[in-house]
Amino acid sequence: MSEINLSGMTALSIGRGVTLNNASELEAALRHIGATRYHNHHPFHKLLHRGKLNKGQVQAWALNRYYYQSTIPLKDAMVMTRFRDRATRLEWRHRIEDHDGDVGSEGGIERWLKLTEGLGLDTAYVESTEGILPATRFAVEAYVHFCRDRSPLEAIASSLTELFAPSIHEERISGMLEHYNFVNNDTMSYFKRRLTQAPRDANFALHYVREHATTPEQRAAVCNALIFKTNVLWVQLDALYYAYVEGNIPPGAFVPKEG
Repeated sequence: MSEINLSGMTALSIGRGVTLNNASELEAALRHIGATRYHNHHPFHKLLHRGKLNKGQVQAWALNRYYYQSTIPLKDAMVMTRFRDRATRLEWRHRIEDHDGDVGSEGGIERWLKLTEGLGLDTAYVESTEGILPATRFAVEAYVHFCRDRSPLEAIASSLTELFAPSIHEERISGMLEHYNFVNNDTMSYFKRRLTQAPRDANFALHYVREHATTPEQRAAVCNALIFKTNVLWVQLDALYYAYVEGNIPPGAFVPKEG
């Protein structure tokens, strides 16, 4: 396979003049996007994982991230409506169960609320989403709209950030447990569960786009969908950094009581 030149990649796309000729070149491009644009590179995450944030700043992160986590099942339900074939819907359905849980079983949203409760946040306030940053809401809703409005192939491709999730979860678990005395193994249970769920989800999505993106145009659309998703994650951290590290909290947003 010839080397792919992605030096012209922009904030929106893999750039003009890039032709991905087969599934292997597509996968190589996707992995390059993840290696260079995943939000583990963001300054806010580096502060979080290295123990450089105070409790109030960690609370702000967990509060805002709850909106993303609690919206994932809505996004996945939207993806399911895009497919007529039963096999794809069956495969995708477990993602909703992973987050929503089921009767008698805990889901990811409940595990995330363990984190916010452990950090001292009122659960009713968290679930209301009244205190999240405007950029958080806009970014998350843009993700849902993307999965509704773009092609089914692009909707699945946008989930491919899961390819890179296990490494950030491992870093987060070890870093936060080491540096913050206000977190423990129980409050970090969401991330521990995702260590097994994320690879399963990513493997299906990767296999799907490799098989169904059969033209250079479709392969470019798959890459651009992943770029969009990395932007969704990145901009949320931009907003957190601006509000809670630089101190520019917008009116009505959560104001930490503990520094």
